[in-house]
Amino acid sequence: MTTVVVTDGKYRASIAAVRTLGRAGYRVVVTQTRKDSALPPPVFSSRYCGEGRWIEGAAADEEYPDRLLAVLREYERPVLFCVGAVTLNAVARQRERFSPSADFLIAPPEVLDALNDKEAVHRRCEELGIPVPRAYSAAPERYPVVIKPHCGEKFGLKARDRYRIAEDEASYRAALAAMAPYDPAPLVQERVTGDGAGASLLLGRDGALLGAICHRRVREYPITGGPSTCCESFYDPELIDRAYRLLRSFGFQGLAMVEFKGGYVLEVNPRIWGSFPLTACAGSPIAAHYARAAAGEAVAYAPADYTAGLRMRFLLNDTAALLSLLRHGRVGPFCAGVRDCFTAREALTDRDDPAPMRRYLRNTLLRR
Repeated sequence: MTTVVVTDGKYRASIAAVRTLGRAGYRVVVTQTRKDSALPPPVFSSRYCGEGRWIEGAAADEEYPDRLLAVLREYERPVLFCVGAVTLNAVARQRERFSPSADFLIAPPEVLDALNDKEAVHRRCEELGIPVPRAYSAAPERYPVVIKPHCGEKFGLKARDRYRIAEDEASYRAALAAMAPYDPAPLVQERVTGDGAGASLLLGRDGALLGAICHRRVREYPITGGPSTCCESFYDPELIDRAYRLLRSFGFQGLAMVEFKGGYVLEVNPRIWGSFPLTACAGSPIAAHYARAAAGEAVAYAPADYTAGLRMRFLLNDTAALLSLLRHGRVGPFCAGVRDCFTAREALTDRDDPAPMRRYLRNTLLRR
């Protein structure tokens, strides 16, 4: 039985990965750095987690790659599934050291850096004829605009802090000042409207498309712009094609999500994305396809190989979003959201594997 080592168990996405991989017949080992999680991560309690492994120190430590490599060497050539961005980048930068001990699909560091650079993505989209918001190299000619650093993740910024919206010149100047500590020349784009959506893809070592799933945002928190708290799966071959052409043009391999709004590309997350639990809820085999392809098995892309129209919500975060809608007098969206409380799938709840959700709620209460 092939072993898959899933890193960074503290993230909710790890639960979905472990469930999909376990059900696909893999033995799953989950790691977590002690300094990055005061409590045992909920995924350790999953029936599909064959072993939970603590790693000393933090993922940001200089010694972390050595510690992770020592764990990998205890198993017979496992597949490495990196959930956290810090781990992903650490392995990418030491690919030659990790390759003899584990199988993985991770792009070279220069590719990850380019995809994390919003301006580089913007230029490539223009070259490929993929719609992107208008960018301003000087003071905007009209408002509103969005100001964001080239790579907010590099500075450890939370999703809601990685951009500022300017409605006029005064707020534009204030936004530039707020971004200055992170990026003295941030990207300035027109603010586009429309539905937010993501096309999440798996690319093989040769750049072939091996898996894809689309989702649209239903709610987010903060409601003025933040991570998704409720989303819905759908299938859009054109969106997948645009995302694929963009990722392949960079020579990418592995898992990534291309974010769209109103049909325009906003950015790329060349790693596991926040709404990844939707892959398990909708029955997408993308995590299992990753493991098979990483190990050298032949994987064929099957369009629409998941349930479309499935709505998923994160219980605590979505409740906060609903309460915020009500406080801001948005009664219609609030009432629609209340219906989702009874009809949408909860991201971490699974009848076949209930322990992680119980542990997640317990850990949340203890932390607070």
